[in-house]
Amino acid sequence: MVQAAATPLDGARQLVLVVTPAWDSTSGTLRRYVRDSDADAWRAVGGSVPIVVGRTGVAWDDSEVRPAAGEPVKREGDGRSPAGAFALDTAFGFDIRQTVSWVRLPYVQLRTTTECVDDVRSTHYNTIVDRDRVPRVDWGSSERMREIEQYAYGVHVAYNAPPRPSRGSCIFLHIWAGPRSVTAGCTAMEEGGLRELMRWIDPTRRPMLVQLPASGVARLRREWRLP
Repeated sequence: MVQAAATPLDGARQLVLVVTPAWDSTSGTLRRYVRDSDADAWRAVGGSVPIVVGRTGVAWDDSEVRPAAGEPVKREGDGRSPAGAFALDTAFGFDIRQTVSWVRLPYVQLRTTTECVDDVRSTHYNTIVDRDRVPRVDWGSSERMREIEQYAYGVHVAYNAPPRPSRGSCIFLHIWAGPRSVTAGCTAMEEGGLRELMRWIDPTRRPMLVQLPASGVARLRREWRLP
């Protein structure tokens, strides 16, 4: 019996699929899927949710896929959301943990001292930290997450993990500023859709985000066994 080749989705039982029309598109759709084993087909859950992505579109995570000629590759500050497959490992928000008991992911309450470091020279690059709890603040650039209204609820996307300098940082699913808005590299949606997604995500089912333009879905559908 020939064993199927490994894919980034092996072991995943929940899939969040984000698709944009093209590399430079700034909006698209999000759909949820489940399966019982790697051999099963993905089954859709619920309807599609409108999303927005980075101000310049999406770009490959080159640690997973060899980009074709002319396809963009994600870099720090490029304004693109990463394309590829990524774990969804942690939720965050303004509320205390007891208030969001419906969230099953590990949860980080954002405080005034919570920052996501985007300084490529820092030892904390692409990490969410409490500036009062680190031995030394070695960064000159970060997101003060508690000050960003759209981070009232969110999920950390495990892109560039473990971090390598300049590949991009602080990638989240979070609330949008509206259907015509853009992000700096995250994926955003209406608050109700995000809360429903966060309630659905079950860390015991290895939830994964696959984010691609339509051409990327066509390219990887068979190899990654996408829906």
